[in-house]
Amino acid sequence: MKLILKWLLSAASLLFVAYVYSGVEVQSFTSALIAAFVIGLFNVVLRPVLVVLTLPVTIVTVGLFLFVINALMFWAAASVLEGFHVNGFGAALLGSLIYSLLGVLIESALGGLFAKK
Repeated sequence: MKLILKWLLSAASLLFVAYVYSGVEVQSFTSALIAAFVIGLFNVVLRPVLVVLTLPVTIVTVGLFLFVINALMFWAAASVLEGFHVNGFGAALLGSLIYSLLGVLIESALGGLFAKK
């Protein structure tokens, strides 16, 4: 139940990102659902590999390179999907930052809602 709710809220946050920032475009809630799924899939499969491969750069930049990796995941999802578009890497960086902040809020809210007693 928590996973489905997180997916739905992530899709809604993707729509919010598109609403507040013109560099990200989402055509419909269905497109947002698919995009949220693909971004999550990329974050589970590709992100760990990229983090390990870029570890020296991440260490030198004191972790700031992780923002670049997040933007790449966001941009990659937009490049393979129709109905979800990002206008360049700068838009992907800002869009992924907003989306990540909303994801932290969602995770915090769901953690409180589904707290184990």
